[in-house]
Amino acid sequence: MPKKVYTGEVISDAMDKTVTVAVSRLYQHPLYKKTVKKTMKLKVHDENNQSKVGDKVQIRESRPLSKTKRWVLINPARKEHEGDTG
Repeated sequence: MPKKVYTGEVISDAMDKTVTVAVSRLYQHPLYKKTVKKTMKLKVHDENNQSKVGDKVQIRESRPLSKTKRWVLINPARKEHEGDTG
């Protein structure tokens, strides 16, 4: 069975080797047909402490690494707040 892969934004990097990533998705409410935004906050293992707040990252499902950490970083951070060279 393939592991889940999500893309999200780092919202906290205060812990050592761990970042908190917000993964958002849009879906249509089954009764009211309104588009609803749902956000999951996931703890992600970041071995080299390379991600900072505001970075877009890709994460993959993994075995339990701690009480709440079940995800690992697979794609290095893409700096969204940097890169404006003008």
